[in-house]
Amino acid sequence: MADPTPVLDDLRAESDELDRLVTGLGAAQWALPTPAPGWTVAHQIAHLAWTDRSSVLAVTDRDAFAREVEKALAAPGDFVDNGAEEGAAQPPGQLLADWRTGRDALQQALRAAPAGARFPWYGPPMAAASMATARLMETWAHGLDVADALGAEPVPTDRLRHIVRLGVRTRDFAFGVHGLPTPFEEFRVELRSPSGQLWTYGPEDAADRVTGSAYDFCLLVTQRAHRADLGLRAEGPDADRWLDVAQAFAGPPGSGRPPKGTAS
Repeated sequence: MADPTPVLDDLRAESDELDRLVTGLGAAQWALPTPAPGWTVAHQIAHLAWTDRSSVLAVTDRDAFAREVEKALAAPGDFVDNGAEEGAAQPPGQLLADWRTGRDALQQALRAAPAGARFPWYGPPMAAASMATARLMETWAHGLDVADALGAEPVPTDRLRHIVRLGVRTRDFAFGVHGLPTPFEEFRVELRSPSGQLWTYGPEDAADRVTGSAYDFCLLVTQRAHRADLGLRAEGPDADRWLDVAQAFAGPPGSGRPPKGTAS
C-alpha cells in the first residue's frame, strides 16, 4: 500500500504556495474573474475549502458524508457551484481562514488514518494517498486559474509527478466516461519533468505512445488548456484519441478550455 506521507507533504507545499498568492489581496482582487466561467478568485478558493471539508467528513464521519452525497444526488448539476457560491459570499478574511482550517484538518485526518483504510467519496472509495493526490491535483489546477486572474506566472515543480501518475492511471476512466471503448493495450508515456527528469510509464515497446512535458500533460488532464495549445505528441490512434478526452478528475466529461484565440 502506498505511504501517503510524500504526497501529503507535497499537498501542503502546493497549498502554501497558493495561500501566499492570495494572502493580502484586496476585495477587488478577490472578485476578479478567472478562466472558469462565472467563477472569481473567491469562488476558486471557496471550492477548495468546500472540498477539503467534504474530504474531512469522508475520513472522520461517514454518516455525515453520506448526507452530503444525498445532497449532491438531489442537485447533481448545481451542487459544486452552489458550494462555491456560498463560500465566495463570505468576507475574504473569513474565506481564507476557513480554507486554512479545512486543509489543516484534512492533513491531520489523513496522517492519522489507519494503514490500508479506504474512504467513501462521490466516486469510488479512496485510500489516503489517493485522496491526497486528488486534493493536490485540484489545488494545483484551481491555483492556475487564480494565478491567471491575478496575472501571476506559475512556476512548475516536480510536485506534478503525483498529477502525472493520476492522469496516467485514469486513462481507462477517461475513455469510459466519454462512452468510448477502453484500449486493450497499455500505452507508453514519456514526460520531461520540470527539473529535467524523464518520467516513464508503460512498456517500452508499446505501439501507442505519448511524449512531451509533464507540465503540458498536467494541463491537459486537468483540462486547463486545449490540446492544440500544448506540445504533447501522440503516436497511435488510441493514444491520439486519449489526448482528446483525457481527464484526471471524477465526474462527467468536462467542457475543457477552448484553443487560444477562439471564443469560449
